[in-house]
Amino acid sequence: MSIQLKQSLKLGQNLVMTPQLQQAIKMLQLNHLELSEIINQELTENPILEEAQDGESTVDTPEDYDQQDPEFEQQRDETAVNETQQPAEDTPLVSGQEDVNWEEYFENYNNTISSAPNMKEIPDEMPSQENLLTKTTSLEEHLIWQLSMLNLRDDEMDFAQSIVANLNDEGYLDSPIEPLAEQFGLPLEDAEAVLSMIHHLDPVGIGSRSLKECLLIQAKLLTPRQALVETIISQHLSELEKNNIPAISKALGVPVPTVLEAQKIIKEFEPKPGSLYTDQDPQYIAPDIYIYKVGQEFVISMNDDGIPRLKVSQAYRSIMSKKQTDLSEKEKSTREYVQEKLKSALWLSRSIENRQKTIYRVTEAILNRQREFFEKGSQFLKPMVLKDIASDVGLHESTISRVTTNKFVHTPLGTLELKYFFNSGVTTSGGGDSLASTAVKEKIKQLISKEDPRSPLSDQELADILSRQGIDIARRTVAKYREMQGILSSSRRKKVF
Repeated sequence: MSIQLKQSLKLGQNLVMTPQLQQAIKMLQLNHLELSEIINQELTENPILEEAQDGESTVDTPEDYDQQDPEFEQQRDETAVNETQQPAEDTPLVSGQEDVNWEEYFENYNNTISSAPNMKEIPDEMPSQENLLTKTTSLEEHLIWQLSMLNLRDDEMDFAQSIVANLNDEGYLDSPIEPLAEQFGLPLEDAEAVLSMIHHLDPVGIGSRSLKECLLIQAKLLTPRQALVETIISQHLSELEKNNIPAISKALGVPVPTVLEAQKIIKEFEPKPGSLYTDQDPQYIAPDIYIYKVGQEFVISMNDDGIPRLKVSQAYRSIMSKKQTDLSEKEKSTREYVQEKLKSALWLSRSIENRQKTIYRVTEAILNRQREFFEKGSQFLKPMVLKDIASDVGLHESTISRVTTNKFVHTPLGTLELKYFFNSGVTTSGGGDSLASTAVKEKIKQLISKEDPRSPLSDQELADILSRQGIDIARRTVAKYREMQGILSSSRRKKVF
């Protein structure tokens, strides 16, 4: 069999991922704070852009854009805004970028570019409170500062700093101290003494190797000492976790009320001393969209606060307004540079407008399907998947996923992630509509909140109650939903007194 090299022509259609198309898709994935950062970055990098002041007009309608550059409308329909569910080979080729008639653009339209349609006027305000806050002290910095005031030898200080560096986020020491002591040439007795000194730094119990050790360190600092508290922690911690007060009372030969008083003291201890200090910056949530109830109707409003409004600098606008024949060679090269930057600004503006419109349409579809939830509460949330909303708005499921990921909506029931509304269903008896898993979780939570603490409901009892209400659910599913909400088992919820 011989191997031959041949040339052949093959005609096919493929989707071309242009930079503009990639930018449009990227914009869909940004939340409100990330979008604001992108716009501020473009203001810094694009010299022709300036932030528009209050009262200045904007160009923010699709007609303004599409008349000047039909390519944008074509690409928008083919991709991020209207992704087709057809295979890639059925998608028509995207045409090359067309030149824009800038003279006509500036002659017919205003000289500003809107980065967000229907922008609200924002009055001048003082700097935000977070900009006035100082840097927080980390746990490691706090401990090193305290160690520096102790009279430690160099090898002891090195060992102590190594201990601090090996603490986990909860303030516990997961690794054994023997290898660390050997590494710094420190006798094991001296290493234990240094570790004991760390235990009594602020916060007390830091560097503990177990929960029992952490609680016991704090118990020994009580004034006056509580022998019963120390005994319960050292010998009956497992029973205490199960809230089995009678068993502890019987084993120690003390009255139940006395054990309950000791339990109250132990509950005041800090089981995770490291959690008092964190290096993580606070995560701020800014809703991308608002849903208000006005009378009997719900109104959807995009959140444009904090998004800068962009305009073309007057100096660069004058360059683009000149006719090509009236420019010198230097001005022509400058004009080409400004033209590219202006195209970039226009694409940014259109991508943002595209993002806002898509989020609005998806939220509107969610509101139509989940109206009963907005009127009556979480127990009336209906099962819904990405395919349902994709069908309603005529977009691909991947687009719905991008739009709803890390996006938040402010509703009369609180601020929720758009992903919250998508959940599986639990079948109901009698042939009725299935119930959303979120609604079932809420029902379980309410049943537990009303139970008798001396005889809490088991998972099977909860399943039986839900079954009588027409919700077919297994005991294992009840247990899973209970654990997802951080609710303890019935044996650990039980309170004898």
